[in-house]
Amino acid sequence: MRWLLLALFALAIATPSHAQFTISVGFAPPALPVYVQPMCPQPNLMWTPGYWAYGPEGGYFWVPGAWVPAPYGGALWTPPYWGYNNGQFGFHQGYWGMHVGFYGGVNYGFGFGGIGFAGGEWRGGSFAYNTAVMSVNTTYIHTTYINKTIVEQNTIVNANHTAYNGGPGGVQHTAQPEELVAAKEQHTAPTKFQTQHVTAAKADKTSYAKANGGHPTNLVAAKPLAEEKHAAPPMAKPAATPKAAAATHPAPAAHAAPAAHSTPAAHTTPAAHTAPAARPAPAVHTAPAAKPTAEPHAAPAAHAAPAAHTAPATHPAPHPAAAPHTAPAAHPAAAPKAEPKPETKPK
Repeated sequence: MRWLLLALFALAIATPSHAQFTISVGFAPPALPVYVQPMCPQPNLMWTPGYWAYGPEGGYFWVPGAWVPAPYGGALWTPPYWGYNNGQFGFHQGYWGMHVGFYGGVNYGFGFGGIGFAGGEWRGGSFAYNTAVMSVNTTYIHTTYINKTIVEQNTIVNANHTAYNGGPGGVQHTAQPEELVAAKEQHTAPTKFQTQHVTAAKADKTSYAKANGGHPTNLVAAKPLAEEKHAAPPMAKPAATPKAAAATHPAPAAHAAPAAHSTPAAHTTPAAHTAPAARPAPAVHTAPAAKPTAEPHAAPAAHAAPAAHTAPATHPAPHPAAAPHTAPAAHPAAAPKAEPKPETKPK
């Protein structure tokens, strides 16, 4: 008994604070079973992968994977895992946080490839699912995308489906810097509905490895667990920045304002200067070239210029009589021409 206590003490010291264990067992958990993820039926549900838990009375038992409503906006689930140390396997509880922490490098699938989480991301108040690894009902969920690169970069190949970290045959993966940072953040324990889910699995005799040979039949929960809301931790505020970042995108549209610089096309208004090219109109002033009005009455002759618009000024020749009707005062010289004609008649 003493050696067991010493082993537990050594394990507690050797184990980082981000992975505190709750129970220690002298033999490894079974391999992870392969199963199909049920389709996510509604927005903002987070997938919590199935895992092997341990009951002192019956040994290892399978806790089915389940869709769980996020307890607060921006929440991500870090799965539990088993870690080997000095001949003992310690269980490390899962938790909710703003970032996914260390879970032993165990590849649970569906975005939990061993490092971080590649199954989706929060965008403002909505969770966007990476359908490269997540199964969702797109009839009700419209925030989806596909990114296979991030999946490949965060996947630890685990052909044997090993369910524990370290030791003989275990996953050889140490915590990455970003996983250590996530461990120092404020965490939220599993919801009471998650706890009830584990209790139900523990009560199911068919879920124990000694009964099913490591191949449980009830692999996933039939429906999502109930919702339990929690206040978001202080670090939840930075998670809202994606919306603010999106708000900054319209600013570049302001660059379209420089299109207003196209108004320099307004410099084409100098075309208005071409309007002075209409100064041929002043050529109408050449009409006074008739110079019959060199008198001070030439100013009224300017009014006659509009008459010049009736350019038929040539009509006076064919119709001398009509000439007096147009502008008798402006054309006094026409009257002398009329006088010579009556003088010829007496002759």
